Amino acid sequence: MLKAIYPGSFDPVTMGHWDLIQRAEKLVDHLVVAVLHNPAKHPAFSVAERVDFLRELVKPYDNVVVTTFHGLLVDFAKEQEAQCIIRGVRAFSDFEYEFQMALMNRKLHPDLETVFLMPKEEFSELSSRMVREVGMMGGDITGFVPESLRERIAARLRNPGNYA
Repeated sequence: MLKAIYPGSFDPVTMGHWDLIQRAEKLVDHLVVAVLHNPAKHPAFSVAERVDFLRELVKPYDNVVVTTFHGLLVDFAKEQEAQCIIRGVRAFSDFEYEFQMALMNRKLHPDLETVFLMPKEEFSELSSRMVREVGMMGGDITGFVPESLRERIAARLRNPGNYA
């Protein structure tokens, strides 16, 4: 049984993330979408909100679960008994960073493979940071985030306040 982890901050989940989840779940027997809890960052959405968004999206997929993790990804992968990591690569600049991370992960956990997936072309320039900036300025995020989540994401970005 091939088990993979698709890690990320998903702050917020974008169409690029959703595209990779849908394609990755077809490649493996079991996919763990893992939301990184990083207390050093100041996300727009709480970990719980991001997990809820992702769980709503993956509900139709029996082979996909959503969870959180702290610390090193390789330690989480060992705990999950995963054989590979799924990483999205949008541009050469992503590849350079992701390649370095893959090599470091291999040094820390030699049996853990990294699989790079490219998003659909229309999502290749899309990032969570850009979605946050557009949304916080009141811009239309239609087509940037999954439609079922668009209003909730847009409302939060327009009114950051405290987490729900």
